[in-house]
Amino acid sequence: MITSKESETTEKIGGVTLNYEWYPGADQYSDGEIEEELLRIAKECPKDTYNQVIVQKGLEQNNFSAKGWPILYHFSEIRQNIVSWMPITKEQTVLEIGSGCGAITGALAEMAERVTCVELSKRRSHINAYRNQDRDNIDILVGNYQDIEKELGTFDYITLIGVFEYSQGYIGGEDPYVEMLRQAARHLKPGGQIVIAIENRIGLKYWAGATEDHIGTYYEGLEGYPNSKGVRTFSRPGLCEVIRKAGNFKTEFYYPFPDYKFPMVIYSDDYLPKPGDVLEEFPNFDRERIQSFSEGKVLASLIEDGLLPQFSNSFLVILEQEEQP
Repeated sequence: MITSKESETTEKIGGVTLNYEWYPGADQYSDGEIEEELLRIAKECPKDTYNQVIVQKGLEQNNFSAKGWPILYHFSEIRQNIVSWMPITKEQTVLEIGSGCGAITGALAEMAERVTCVELSKRRSHINAYRNQDRDNIDILVGNYQDIEKELGTFDYITLIGVFEYSQGYIGGEDPYVEMLRQAARHLKPGGQIVIAIENRIGLKYWAGATEDHIGTYYEGLEGYPNSKGVRTFSRPGLCEVIRKAGNFKTEFYYPFPDYKFPMVIYSDDYLPKPGDVLEEFPNFDRERIQSFSEGKVLASLIEDGLLPQFSNSFLVILEQEEQP
């Protein structure tokens, strides 16, 4: 339904407002036909049936490749675990950069006073809006982050969940990852926090034989992305160096297992796992993989030697800007 007030730039789906003021007129990226299926599910299926839909698609495909994987990835309620534990309150506002199909938007809206989403894809924004149409505290700004950024206000939380690795596409320039953090920090309220969830470039699963999450080839990240452009993940020291260059931040690292996409448990530097605390096998739903060694046994060895923070499959990093000394 198009609102009568600003019919050319604003659309209302349930209680969700979509703003197209910065939309370039066509989606510049897409996962193809599967997005039509995702939109149909968002329109027709109640939230409490998403798990049944996921199981059905998995049975149809005999695994979670092809159509099954995107449905699992975008509609699994496990995705929300990455933020649902955070102390966000109804007095606080959230900026979600790269909200996609809304996998965590609803969880943020449940906790916060208001959630402002920035998303380049109009179709994905529609999927987000339809699945969260029962909310009245979500605004989706459709367009390129660089075009929208200067119009944004300030927020208590800014999330970059599965987004920071694409900063080159968002920001451009010689050091886009540093600049992305600097830009985000300008939109923090005093005491506000930036939340980053990203794969570890040297995560254990890549040594064991999983393909790089974004490129889909073996060892591409471990070798430093010699054949790739437009996406980068980081080791813990590499990410710390980017943060150091970006500004004066208090930094906390967390370790989601098996990764930030489907986090069943989240460890911290204050509470690291003991041998036997984590899963023996880490499933890989989206692509085939090899299994060059037992991840569980190697993980137990890493934990015993205090090396989990270096080889965790993913990082969840929370930054709080501190005053310059």
